[in-house]
Amino acid sequence: MRDKYETIRGLTRPQYPDLPPMPVKDRAAQFSPFAAVVGYDDAVLETARLTDDRVELHGDAADELDLALGKLRERISERPTVKITYFIPDGKKAGGKYVEKTGVVRRIDEVAGILVFQDGEKIPVSELRNIRFVE
Repeated sequence: MRDKYETIRGLTRPQYPDLPPMPVKDRAAQFSPFAAVVGYDDAVLETARLTDDRVELHGDAADELDLALGKLRERISERPTVKITYFIPDGKKAGGKYVEKTGVVRRIDEVAGILVFQDGEKIPVSELRNIRFVE
């Protein structure tokens, strides 16, 4: 039995004068992975991204925060430097993250319920977890 490719085995690849050979780099791109569903990889990464749950303050922790806010109100004219921990809600999924900030508090906006820092950043009082004075 004869090999079915025997007749073409010794032939060379056809060359066309008006069509130069494709560079190896471009030929390799033909075999690169194909994303059949656009955005699927991003969705998987977003699902895998971890967030923290917001902790509601109760009892002693809530009282401690209220006392620190009261002390901050008393000392606001001194422009005290504080280190706060606050919650930033995630814009894409449930939860968020806790962040620490150290800075000089310029004022407390009681109507809007925010702390205004000297650098212009505004932190909602409702998102505060704790306040520590830096001496």
